[in-house]
Amino acid sequence: MASAKKSDGGIVETIKTVFWALIIAGVFRTLFFQPFWIPSESMKDTLLIGDFLFVNKMAYGYSRYSCPFGLCPISGRILGSEPERGDVVVFRHPVNGTDFIKRLIGLPGDTIQMKNGVLFINGVEAPQEAAGVFEEINEPQGPMRSRPRCENGAVGDGGICTRSRFIETLPEGQTHNVLNIDTNGGGDNTDVFTVPAGHYFFMGDNRDNSMDSRFNQRAGGVGFVPAENLIGRADRVIFSSAGTRMLYFWTWRSDRFFKAIE
Repeated sequence: MASAKKSDGGIVETIKTVFWALIIAGVFRTLFFQPFWIPSESMKDTLLIGDFLFVNKMAYGYSRYSCPFGLCPISGRILGSEPERGDVVVFRHPVNGTDFIKRLIGLPGDTIQMKNGVLFINGVEAPQEAAGVFEEINEPQGPMRSRPRCENGAVGDGGICTRSRFIETLPEGQTHNVLNIDTNGGGDNTDVFTVPAGHYFFMGDNRDNSMDSRFNQRAGGVGFVPAENLIGRADRVIFSSAGTRMLYFWTWRSDRFFKAIE
């Protein structure tokens, strides 16, 4: 009898432990970090399809899209610091409400333009330095089973897909990789964009395969993103799965554990 009671007590304690662990995890997620799994190739080679990361929701303060328990104002932000050019940011799309991840390129008041695939910020070129070639196998990737777009043309199944890689330097000195696919892609030459007050301009690092602020929202692009739509900053990849499911541990990429996002 005593043994049975002890066993029952052990089960109850285990249930309590699991319950409080879930509560703590939920509060932690609500207040501080939000998980995000990369679904597309718009940020290659900085982020790969299948990268799993936590978004720092406190980086820029709380807004209606990142606020714990819905206690924040309908517009604007509370607490936090100002976003910086070059940050990799998760934000809510201004029209369709889905979560996007891109690099912050334009701050309020900036002018942004692309000329022949080169970025100009406030009329000054962000120089690009050749950095070899990004290679990957042409095969279905992630749960959406999408295939990469290749600079080297039509590549058969299992072939090597390549894209030219460049190191881009922003005005403040930050550097990051960008990829090229097309010589004269749809976003390689643009008008001059002037970023409105309280808004930001985002671009993907895979420049010829990213629907970002260069493209009108009516055409499926992002356009200018209001400050209150920012959810948080992505700082580090926790792990990365090359398979169709995040928990298929045998498909995890060994070189991407806790990889810093630059």
